[in-house]
Amino acid sequence: MFAQGGKSEVFLDIIGHRMDTAPVPILYTGPSQQFVREQWEPRVTALFDEAPKLKRKLPRGKRMSKTRKVISGVPLRLAHGGSSTALKSDPAGLCLTDEVDDLLSNVKGQGNPLRLIDQRGETYPNFVHAMVSTPSTGLSEIEVDPETGLEFWAVQDPEQISSTIWKTFQSGTRRHWAWPCPQCGEYFIPRFNRLKWDKPKDASGRELPSTPIMAKKTAYLLCPCGCPIGHEHKDWMNERGVYVAPGQKITSDGKVSGQPPDSITDSYWVSGLASPFSSWGERAARYVEAVRSGDPDEVQVVLNAQFGELYAEGGGEVPSWKAISKLASETYVSGQVPSGVKLIIVTVDVQKNRLVYVVRGWGAKATSWLIEAGEIHGETAELEVWDTLGEFIQGDWDGIPAKLVLVDAGFRPGKKDTVPVNRVYEFCRKHISLAKPTKGSSHQMVRPIVVSKIDVNANGKLFKRALEQHRLDTDHWKRWVHERVSWNLEQDGAWHLPEDITEDYCRQIVSEARVKKASGEVKWVPRSKENHFFDCESMQAAAASMLNVLKLRENSPTHRRKPSKPMESQTKSTGSGWLGEESIW
Repeated sequence: MFAQGGKSEVFLDIIGHRMDTAPVPILYTGPSQQFVREQWEPRVTALFDEAPKLKRKLPRGKRMSKTRKVISGVPLRLAHGGSSTALKSDPAGLCLTDEVDDLLSNVKGQGNPLRLIDQRGETYPNFVHAMVSTPSTGLSEIEVDPETGLEFWAVQDPEQISSTIWKTFQSGTRRHWAWPCPQCGEYFIPRFNRLKWDKPKDASGRELPSTPIMAKKTAYLLCPCGCPIGHEHKDWMNERGVYVAPGQKITSDGKVSGQPPDSITDSYWVSGLASPFSSWGERAARYVEAVRSGDPDEVQVVLNAQFGELYAEGGGEVPSWKAISKLASETYVSGQVPSGVKLIIVTVDVQKNRLVYVVRGWGAKATSWLIEAGEIHGETAELEVWDTLGEFIQGDWDGIPAKLVLVDAGFRPGKKDTVPVNRVYEFCRKHISLAKPTKGSSHQMVRPIVVSKIDVNANGKLFKRALEQHRLDTDHWKRWVHERVSWNLEQDGAWHLPEDITEDYCRQIVSEARVKKASGEVKWVPRSKENHFFDCESMQAAAASMLNVLKLRENSPTHRRKPSKPMESQTKSTGSGWLGEESIW
């Protein structure tokens, strides 16, 4: 839930109603001692003073403390997330936890505070623990129900979410607050991406960055059907709003049917757009102001507090994985080589227990097709997996051999108990006419590729300046990939995928986001733990540049192997990689 969304008022209502109608020991937990003493306790005291029934039930002649109140002999304990003693003291039939994401992850070595709170209710059969919070950081995506068209928050890998409340929400029934459109009548779930505003234009009609004042004056909502909705309709929509979960439907008169996800936790999410305390224009203006500041922390505060949504660093600069899947061509499947391919490049990312590879074919004006993406399993400190890779790169695809192989040397597999062999360098020296080691640089480079000579340990011997290592500007080549995936498939330089491309591959291509800080520093922030195909594709872009594929033309020859001749009779070693009988450059 968003900040200032009435969460505290709901808790006060629950406390007052329960203490009046069905008294039970209650434990309230706030994020800090200062919050509990200076903000929450005065509001609780005011509740008891202003509610006549509760006021009559307060004990006479007995002084209550700041953190412990008694109504008709039943205690209300006020604790904070940093006190293990308070969280482990009294049993409670009802626990209310406020601003969960601000609690400590481990209270003085006693463990997760939420689990400590849960233990307070072990002696009560009808124990309830209610939690509310503004979310913080994590990866979020939208999934569309194919039957109803409603857009729900998708369940994500918990490891990619830092927000405790969001993890709890997605493990529960996942009920979303939905509105009816005042024009078309269709129900939809309001969230930040539905908020629109006008942008100024220059004399030529080109859009310029928006200003906070223009956003405030022109903000409106766009329902999925394309109907613009003015802020004046918000009260009408809130009156008719309903909670709906994945698997449920909403009739035109607002009746919800169907079963929510099976869970022992009831969970709810509501957008800050539904708040009666702030207009859409004010929220849009705050977002524009935060973006103009250039400070990602400012943007996070707005998305969390104003809209009740997760914030992922650089989230606005990463295409959706579903957008990547739309690049799949219906003309070929994995393993097939489209007719436009002139040469093939193989790139390899090295992990401790496997080699991740991408095979991409390149054609005229840097148009490319993914031919194969996969893994070769085996401990990379051992020779066996490298022998398998050697056989793989010596093969061909529809008669076309690999032109160049780049292997990432950032991870160093080798024997620690003997000579510190780097298997990547050892492999590249063995296949020196074809394979080149690379290393990515997280710092901006003068040139996107810098070549240097390096020493190599092999078979217990040191070979001085035996290999050319290519240092790659990580930012440059990852940006190249993310820019290229947005190109139209019909234009020169398009980036094609096979019809049977996997969801895992598509998700890995958008596994990192580019973040530019106010200082000008650029970094790529992981959004998923699996990013190896993305690394391989960024190496593909660098390798294509090394081979100058932009100069390829439709009539450039495609050099295929002749089956009657062994590979050794067709190859020669050059300074820039393997070339066939005749160079196409």
